Amino acid sequence: MGLMNSINRFFTWWNGQTYGTMLWTWRKGHKVGEDAQGNVFYRNADDSRRWVIYNGEAEASKVAPEWHGWLHRTWEEPPTESDLKHKPWEKPHQENLTGTALAYAPAGSLRRVDPAPRADYEAWSPE
Repeated sequence: MGLMNSINRFFTWWNGQTYGTMLWTWRKGHKVGEDAQGNVFYRNADDSRRWVIYNGEAEASKVAPEWHGWLHRTWEEPPTESDLKHKPWEKPHQENLTGTALAYAPAGSLRRVDPAPRADYEAWSPE
């Protein structure tokens, strides 16, 4: 582990777990499972606390719906013990892409590589 990684781990929570979380997890955590993104889920002995250690940046939208429901006690059984029944109309989980290059940009958006011409807008020009 490099010096910058150690400093980041000590002072920030969004770059992975802090040393405090790492110590708490080591002492009190019981691993429940892992999701497809590599996030690891824990609970303490009496199940009064549940938490996730993110794989990479701490972004809540990276947690799949099955695990989100378990973390927030929508259901008691983790996805490793009972499968969540999916409806045929449900789409696969996708993390929030806002602020990334993959974010949705409608036609006419300045973020698009080739913005569509806009017929509903005429630039003002001082005469």
